[in-house]
Amino acid sequence: MLMALGTVIAGLILLVWSADKFVEGAAATARHLGMPTLLIGMVIIGFGTSAPELAVSAMAAADGNPGLALGNGYGSNITNIALIVGLTAVIAPIAVHSQVIRKELPLLVVLTLIAGAQLLNGELSRLDGWVLLAVFAAVMGWSIYQGMKGKADPLAGEIDTEIVAHPMPLKTAVIWLIIGLILLVVSSRLLVWGAVFIAQSLGVSDLVIGLTIVAVGTSLPELASALAAVKKNEHDLILGNILGSGIFNTLAVVGLAAAIQPLSVGPEVLYRDWTLMLALTVGLFLMGSGLAGRRKQISRVDGTILVLVYVAYTGYLLSTVVTAGTT
Repeated sequence: MLMALGTVIAGLILLVWSADKFVEGAAATARHLGMPTLLIGMVIIGFGTSAPELAVSAMAAADGNPGLALGNGYGSNITNIALIVGLTAVIAPIAVHSQVIRKELPLLVVLTLIAGAQLLNGELSRLDGWVLLAVFAAVMGWSIYQGMKGKADPLAGEIDTEIVAHPMPLKTAVIWLIIGLILLVVSSRLLVWGAVFIAQSLGVSDLVIGLTIVAVGTSLPELASALAAVKKNEHDLILGNILGSGIFNTLAVVGLAAAIQPLSVGPEVLYRDWTLMLALTVGLFLMGSGLAGRRKQISRVDGTILVLVYVAYTGYLLSTVVTAGTT
């Protein structure tokens, strides 16, 4: 058990580090090949913060652990909204701009409803997976189109500045691209093995491990980005990154896993995990909408509520682990 736990911790650390290096190398390589920095920011960097979730879910699905794949995707969304947005708002209230309320949040609500409809029959088939990937491609295509028209999110512009300010030679970029990709695969393999071993040893489902340990670990890039944005007082970056990651997780992470291997879905995923994911997304919309005379912001009180919801949810999941261990 200790070896498996150590493997999970080492896998998470290596996963986050390798994802960062992979993105740096990919962005610099794309720039050397003449790809516009706007598209690098929107596509490559957008993929980057969710690369850990994508790698872990794909590996888990290929290994025949659908619960881990699904738990990682949905658990990351829950962690991002409840824990990361919550903690960030407690530190400093997050201003919500009109574009987020008009576009990103409603889109994530709709996509979450689509995901829920696919869960009703108790499985995610390969067709469901390809549908999610097709919707993801459409969303990305529309975002790129808007970006080329000069209507990109502030997140993309911020990334442009970072890429230009920190150039990297082509040879170095390619080396980090290859090393990052290899280590991303290796660390995902370590993490999946350790997580499955722990789940089997404790007698709990790999879904619960995916929703807790793995989801928190793979959400570390989003947490780092949020804390960095707080220091710069760039609220657009905080919500933009979290919502972009939510769209990516709902469509690409779960979609790729289902396309690799059909996922059987227990009823608890729909009534417990998906329901909470939807409630948090709608709650975030209501918190930032300015209704009932509220300011358009996620306040410290809102942040505290979100964190308490996450603590209660995680506590409930862990209680199922304890119950399983005593039976």
